[in-house]
Amino acid sequence: MIKLSVSIDVSNLKQAETFYIEALGCKKVRDQGESMSVLSTENCDIYLQEKEGGTKPVPSDVVKRDYSRHWTPVHLDFLAENVDEIVERVKQHGGSHEGGESAEWGSIAYCADPFGNGFCVINE
Repeated sequence: MIKLSVSIDVSNLKQAETFYIEALGCKKVRDQGESMSVLSTENCDIYLQEKEGGTKPVPSDVVKRDYSRHWTPVHLDFLAENVDEIVERVKQHGGSHEGGESAEWGSIAYCADPFGNGFCVINE
């Protein structure tokens, strides 16, 4: 069996820890050196890695880390019973709420952390 973990680059590790713990309910598992910490949800570990903006994530000269709002087709979905409550906490801790929608299946909120990483909060 394969276990999934997620790595999130951030420019400020302490601010990221506070955001993901306070806004999204993650639990801190451990520090992994000075520039990485491991958080956990019920079924996934999240590795927060402090990296300076403008640095290379891969050997290519084309791609550089950018902490302004950005989009990637691979993103996190946080499943929650109360989407509105999570959205309020996201905004209180420096994240953004960028809209959403509701239908018979439930509701979804489009959000971003303080480092420009987009994610969704979806009714469980």
